[in-house]
Amino acid sequence: METKPIQINRRSANITEGKSRAPNRSMYYAMGYEEGDFKKPMVGVANGHSTITPCNSGLQKLADAAIEGIEEAGGNAQVFGTPTISDGMAMGTEGMKYSLVSREVISDCIETCVGGQWLDGVLVVGGCDKNMPGGMMGMLRANVPAIYVYGGTILPGRYKGQDLNIVSVFEAVGQNAAGNLSDEDLTEIERRAIPGTGSCGGMYTANTMSSAFEALGLSLPYSSTMANPHDEKANSAKESAKVLIEAIKKDIKPRDIVTRKSIENAVAVIMATGGSTNAVLHFLAIAHAAGVEWTIDDFERVRVKTPVLCDLKPSGKYLAVDLHQAGGIPQVMKTLLAAGLLHGDCLTISGQTIAEVLKDIPDVPPATQDVIRPITNPMYAQGHLAILKGNLSPEGAVAKITGLKNPVITGPARVFDDEQSALKAILDGKIVAGDVMVLRYLGPKGGPGMPEMLAPTGALIGAGLGESVGLITDGRFSGGTWGMVVGHVAPEAAVGGTIAFIHEGDSITIDARKLLLELNVDEAEIEKRRQAWTAPKPRYTRGVQAKFAFNASTASKGAVLDDY
Repeated sequence: METKPIQINRRSANITEGKSRAPNRSMYYAMGYEEGDFKKPMVGVANGHSTITPCNSGLQKLADAAIEGIEEAGGNAQVFGTPTISDGMAMGTEGMKYSLVSREVISDCIETCVGGQWLDGVLVVGGCDKNMPGGMMGMLRANVPAIYVYGGTILPGRYKGQDLNIVSVFEAVGQNAAGNLSDEDLTEIERRAIPGTGSCGGMYTANTMSSAFEALGLSLPYSSTMANPHDEKANSAKESAKVLIEAIKKDIKPRDIVTRKSIENAVAVIMATGGSTNAVLHFLAIAHAAGVEWTIDDFERVRVKTPVLCDLKPSGKYLAVDLHQAGGIPQVMKTLLAAGLLHGDCLTISGQTIAEVLKDIPDVPPATQDVIRPITNPMYAQGHLAILKGNLSPEGAVAKITGLKNPVITGPARVFDDEQSALKAILDGKIVAGDVMVLRYLGPKGGPGMPEMLAPTGALIGAGLGESVGLITDGRFSGGTWGMVVGHVAPEAAVGGTIAFIHEGDSITIDARKLLLELNVDEAEIEKRRQAWTAPKPRYTRGVQAKFAFNASTASKGAVLDDY
């Protein structure tokens, strides 16, 4: 019996077939299309290349490789741009408030172009932190066959026999201010920390999210830990394009792949690799875009059963390039799968299940390396991203709790309503051991845009106060942050969360063992302060910041803009 050919231009046929679409085809002919091209799938390449940041300045070669792969596999590549914000450059300034906003802009760009142009599939190329969740959210909203191509990590810098990365510079600023590092050494670290293109080199936010996308099944195996300058990265981009064309033929869509079980796989890998606190915020938003039920409490459920297997920066020794050499994310996943901590039946973009993809990977990491620990000898028995609750965070807050010598602190509040004055207090030596810094009005609405606090946390580490000073905020932390810090405090100050009612000198307890974040003031006094409080006027009344502040949900729901 003769089988009917598979139509691989199912969507684009809406604007390329029939006499009434002659004007549409005329536009394609202007770009060099030929008559036979209209039977091929129209495949978007969402290209995040820019010369704004080293994270993205090496992406064009990957987009070019993907275009070549699409055309060789019988598709038509249609390239469009997505913006980026450099978190590293914007950090500690008003510009950082545009970072989380850019996540929404990126996802809007992808959804808009795929929907408006009736694209049959989309390949997303991204580098810096918000390229990752923004790209994934756009892929899920559009829900056409899609694949993510991560731009790749940077190679480490080097100075005085030590590997360097961007966090080295932030911490060096604190060391210099504390008198423990010379001006000459600070300058040399600044110049040598980032030797070329690629995203920040530890298990910071970009590498965390790329690893999670590989675990989800929407990026190719090993692609998440490749270095941008290496040829294998461009080769992987080309292969990704060919896999995408096959997915278009099979009609495998992102929402077929991103399920509650596959998100659990991704979160397990985040825990096992010691990933960024930002992953909590972003996966709440990704689950929302996918229409998957996933709450902040699900992270805690996965955390308690998943060990930390990888010794990676910021709290460990190694960088993403070292993880790649040790077996990459496939080795981490197979170790978890063999221990019953991963769902092997989840679908991937190749059409294979996770178990099928990993079938040739050994159950136990190679003994010749110590980046990935065996399940019997983990770095920590439970995951590191804990959800703390209490009268300061009834909706939850996020803390990295592993690697701390003393995961409990009770101390006097040092209150700051902006990041810059907090940083100045650290650099001026006004913060001492035992203090609990409070940085507020920096949440999704209050910031607006929930800026990251790498400048003050890096300065604390550099000043030798990382283990002895607590810091809580309704803003976020960089993936490079570690220490006695708690972020994403919700509800935030701008909407009348308890963090708004803290007074200078109030006693605050951070208890990572009991998962507690508490203001040690009686409820009657808190209620009195609540009644006396008035909401601050919006910082922005026009433009993207105003739109974000008006629409953003609470951090405990991912700070999404469409939670209606």
